Amino acid sequence: MHEGRYVFTQLMQHLPMHTFRRLVAKFDGNRYVKRFTCLDQFLCMAFAQLTGRESLRDIEICLRAHQAKLYHLGIRGRVARSTLADANEQRDWRIYAEFAQSLITTARGLYANDPLDIELAHTAYAFDSTTIECCLSIFPWARAMHPDRGGIKLHTLLDIRGAIPTMIHFSESRLHDVNLLDALIPEPGAIYVMDRAYLDFERLYRLHCEGAFFVMRTKKNLRVRRRYSHPVADRTWIGCDQAVMLTRDVARTKYPCLLRRVRVRDPQSGVSIVLLTNHFALGATTLGALYRHRWQIEIFFKWIKQHLRIKAFFGTSPNAVKTQVWIAVAVYVLIAIVRKRLQLTASLYELLQIFSVTLFEQTPLECALRHRDLQLTESGDANQLILFAD
Repeated sequence: MHEGRYVFTQLMQHLPMHTFRRLVAKFDGNRYVKRFTCLDQFLCMAFAQLTGRESLRDIEICLRAHQAKLYHLGIRGRVARSTLADANEQRDWRIYAEFAQSLITTARGLYANDPLDIELAHTAYAFDSTTIECCLSIFPWARAMHPDRGGIKLHTLLDIRGAIPTMIHFSESRLHDVNLLDALIPEPGAIYVMDRAYLDFERLYRLHCEGAFFVMRTKKNLRVRRRYSHPVADRTWIGCDQAVMLTRDVARTKYPCLLRRVRVRDPQSGVSIVLLTNHFALGATTLGALYRHRWQIEIFFKWIKQHLRIKAFFGTSPNAVKTQVWIAVAVYVLIAIVRKRLQLTASLYELLQIFSVTLFEQTPLECALRHRDLQLTESGDANQLILFAD
């Protein structure tokens, strides 16, 4: 079926192209376009993410070196640095944002039954942000708190099951993280795991009223009054499990309900953290294990910064930056989809490294990605140099 097709072509066949064409028509992306379409732009930028290209000139040189193969890769337009730069500046970034969201929906369905080390009846999310530093002389719109530095923040909501980003929001780096709770649409029954930067009782009470739950670290200066304590089975892991009320009048006005305060201790290092939640049904050890899963979003930020091209941008306008980031997210989710559909055991990093050197090979995709254990035989005709003889 895939005989003679390039690995890049087979990978792109996992994309819902009918959705892509619908989005291009929705935002009129190909208006006044004669040759280099939105699909050509997406494929070129996806190639850059898969192979680690550093600049538009780098993309142009690499693709022109395979000029005879571009038609079979799906790239119909002539690849040029200026043409790709204009496309990133002018084509609406929402095309690629909504396309990445459609891939996210597919990926979440594939990873919905992945096992976790904790039993949860509803979805659990990790919510955090990461900052990408920018030069103010090149990106004057990316203002930061420091007068000489620029940057943008990627506020991300990550589904813990499968490590799939479900929401990404851009903002200036000077915007405090807690403000993004206003942009969050609470999902009834879902659990939002956050760091203490999101401790704002008025916003947390809105989550509570919408039927959602939160698990987060407290601040040292938080003043509470204990109402009663829950029994603790294992003191090596749980220091205390209490139902508390806020003592300060302003805070209690913003959050008038009971809260749960749990001290979780690491028996090896002896370090303990205090968690605050409105979830009273889960066990204290389950809450501690759930908060440890918040580290997945830190790993996600580190992964995309190290292995995808989102720290050095191919354009300077907000539209070009958002286009590049959303296409990078689409590539990340596409690799996760292929990994699940082909039932591969390799990590996303291993798959990305394989793709980076096999895109122009005419090998069935499953054969290119699946690991095969090569057994060395002890026969005399083994193709190995014998250095020492008995």
